Amino acid sequence: MEISTLVAVFFTMAIFSFLYRDNPFYRLAEHVLIGLSVGFTLVLLFNSVLLPKLFQPLFGSHDLWSLIPLALGLSMFAGLKKSWGSYSKPALALMIGSGAGVSIPAMMEARVLRQMASAIEPFSRMGAGESVGLWFIVTILISLIGVATVMIYFFYTRPETKPVTFVSQVGIYFLMVFFGATFGYTVTSRLTLLIGRLEFLLGDFLGLI
Repeated sequence: MEISTLVAVFFTMAIFSFLYRDNPFYRLAEHVLIGLSVGFTLVLLFNSVLLPKLFQPLFGSHDLWSLIPLALGLSMFAGLKKSWGSYSKPALALMIGSGAGVSIPAMMEARVLRQMASAIEPFSRMGAGESVGLWFIVTILISLIGVATVMIYFFYTRPETKPVTFVSQVGIYFLMVFFGATFGYTVTSRLTLLIGRLEFLLGDFLGLI
C-alpha cells in the first residue's frame, strides 16, 4: 500500500474523530489543512500575479512603471503599525474602488439583469405564438408572483398598508422555500463529500468495494 494512501487515511480518521470530541489528532489535521491551503495560495499568487506582473516586467523588461504597484502593495503593510496606518489608506482606497468598479457591474449583470431576463423570457415565448402547456403557464405565473412579492418585501420605503403587508408576507414564504432549497443543496453536497471519503476508506484502503 502506498504511503500517500496511509497518510490520507490517517487524516481522514483524524477529521472523523471530531464526531466523538475535540482532540489533538483533529487539531493536527485542522492545522495541516490550513497550512496547506495558505501555502498553496501563496504559491498560486506568486506564479500567477507576482512573477508575471511584477518580477518579469521589472527585472526582465526593465519596466519601471512596475515600481508603482510594488510601492502601493508594500504600503499596505504599513497598516500593521498604528502610527503608520495613514500610509496604507491610498492603496486600500484604490483597491476597494477598483474592486467595486469591477464587481458591481458584474453582480448587476449576474444577479439582477439575468434574473429579470429569466423571469420575462417565458412570456416572450407566449407572445411569439409558441404553443405552451397549462403546466408551463402555471409555473411562470408562480415564478412571476415570487419575483414580484419578494421585491416588494425588500422595498423598505413601502407604505404599511394591509394589501402591501399581505403581499410582502407572500414574499416571505417564497424566501423560506428558497432558503430551504439552499439548505437542502448544502446538506446533499456535504453528504457527497462524506460518501467520497467512505468510498475511499472502504475501497482504496480496505478493499471491500
